[in-house]
Amino acid sequence: MQPIRVGIVGLGKIALEEHVPALRANAAFELVACASAKVSLPDVASFPSMEKMLDGCPELDAVAICTPPQAHFEAARLALARAKHVLLEKPPCPTVAEFDELTALAEKSRRTLFQTWHARESGAVERAVQWMERRTVRRGRVVWKEDVRQWHPGQSWIWQDGGFGVLDAGINAISILTRLLPEPLDVDFAHLLVPENCVSPIAAAAAFRTRSGAVIDAEFDFRHRGDQERAMEIDTDDGTLTLAWHGAVPSGTGSGMTVELGTQKEEYTSLYVRFADLIARGVCETDKRPLELVTQILASAGRSAVAPFSE
Repeated sequence: MQPIRVGIVGLGKIALEEHVPALRANAAFELVACASAKVSLPDVASFPSMEKMLDGCPELDAVAICTPPQAHFEAARLALARAKHVLLEKPPCPTVAEFDELTALAEKSRRTLFQTWHARESGAVERAVQWMERRTVRRGRVVWKEDVRQWHPGQSWIWQDGGFGVLDAGINAISILTRLLPEPLDVDFAHLLVPENCVSPIAAAAAFRTRSGAVIDAEFDFRHRGDQERAMEIDTDDGTLTLAWHGAVPSGTGSGMTVELGTQKEEYTSLYVRFADLIARGVCETDKRPLELVTQILASAGRSAVAPFSE
């Protein structure tokens, strides 16, 4: 079977470290083109823009869009209009309305739109989902702290309108939370800390409430130094589910289940296995719930100004 011919749009940190290796390791795909204003790949046709890539490589079957989120909508809309399958990095779009339009366009064009939530791809998440199926949520806590200078070095887009700030990382935790919990979530409370020279927040606190009244408190912070701190605890009527990353396992409250999640490399490897399967079956996979919650936070939160951010 002929491999799926893919072009990558945007060759930033996440594309070079995760997408390119995952594509090259998957025999179902052939990386044949890339579009970037500043970066190129050896042995791959390189173009300064997505439009020129699509014009120069009409044989492309699919595109992987790895630009900042502000550019996702126009890039995905163009790719779908050209009858290409689309893998879309998270966050999908600055607004839910834009994402709904892309979903409708994918259905109309009969092409696969795969909105990725890479943090869900660990097998540990699915084991946790199965454990949660027979239990009732009582309360929960999410902590997601990392050093923005390590994970987003020199990336000014993250502080601009539509860049999400700390919620660009926080949406990973929210994507896991919405996968784990059987009930819909609403934003009960939110507060943002925004540097004086930025539009997007550097830290955020939020409380989510399930329809049955359980509260999940969340703390997101880009000012953290040292090893990242990522953890999630969900108290149920039958023990506590604890998820942790990179060996940092917090203490639970009583009996339950503890799972340690894998690496980003494993997540992106899984993403491309799933993308190939979706294309083969001719279906889309889109879940806008994490984006809905993040846009609710941004729309409803109180805000406090903090010191200007600098690299």
